[in-house]
Amino acid sequence: MQDTRLAVHHSIIRPMQAIFSVTFPFFALVLVGYLAARHQLLPDTAISGLNSFVLFFALPCLLYQFGASTPFAQLVDLPLMLIYATCALLMVTFTLFISRTRGLGRKDAAFSALVGAFPNTGFMGVPLLTTFLGPRAAGPIIITILLDLFFTSSFCIALAQAHTSTSSVTPAKALYFRAFKGALSNPLPWAIGLGALMSYGQLSFPVPIEKVISMLANAASPVALFAIGALLASTQRSTAVFAGLWNYVPIAAIKLLLHPVLVLLLGFLALSLGWPLSRDAVLIITLAAALPSASNVVLLADRYGAERGGIAKIILLSTVLAFLTFSMWVYLLPLGLRF
Repeated sequence: MQDTRLAVHHSIIRPMQAIFSVTFPFFALVLVGYLAARHQLLPDTAISGLNSFVLFFALPCLLYQFGASTPFAQLVDLPLMLIYATCALLMVTFTLFISRTRGLGRKDAAFSALVGAFPNTGFMGVPLLTTFLGPRAAGPIIITILLDLFFTSSFCIALAQAHTSTSSVTPAKALYFRAFKGALSNPLPWAIGLGALMSYGQLSFPVPIEKVISMLANAASPVALFAIGALLASTQRSTAVFAGLWNYVPIAAIKLLLHPVLVLLLGFLALSLGWPLSRDAVLIITLAAALPSASNVVLLADRYGAERGGIAKIILLSTVLAFLTFSMWVYLLPLGLRF
């Protein structure tokens, strides 16, 4: 009996150690960036430059590579899109309700809903999930990025702006399309689109250009993770980091636990109904949903005049807790990981 218990114990401990050995460097880089900015070793102008480098150069090159190397059919998986978009809408609705019952105004509640439904797939998920799962994660990851940029964020931004407009249908449509148009200014979907076009046409750039793209893509992961920590520290510099942090636990828990559960249940319901879905694709978007809140939501909140201190604390809290919760999801989901 004792030998059996010991075998079970080791069967749990060893995979968890392997998972932590992969996740630790990613979250450690976030911590290094946080400490560097918190102790002002990195000025605010440098943080802005880091984010610009990742957003406009490194990450687009990485996503272009994924788009170009992924079969075109995997980039237009309509059932997977429907599942993820439905879960995003449910998450926004539920988090908006929770935020309003806590007394937040419509604008702040809208960004609270966005931070509860928008995972950090671009800056953190792309390098983390592809490390665990390899190239097969690229298609589902790209789908989640596009939907979060064009659907989830546009919808929440339109909700945030709705308080300045009338309640008629036409202004609401105008607000959504204005937010959707704003998403088009993000370089990530254009990089994905170019990669998808190259994949569809089985084309490629000349070798020297491909090498430049590869060099920038290789820089995306470490710089993006460092930039997440630096951005979170810069938003907390003028306030006590842990002041009132407990008030933001519910939204962080919704993001880290409820969101992936919802995606997993809806995905397996679709599979049981015979939808043309890959089981692995469902598990991959479940892991994407288990990521912490997207760090750029705090920049959006600031741009649209919402209270960004609370948003930053939710992102910080979800990022810290995700080291454990994301590792737990990786352990629980049977995906044949690459260790």
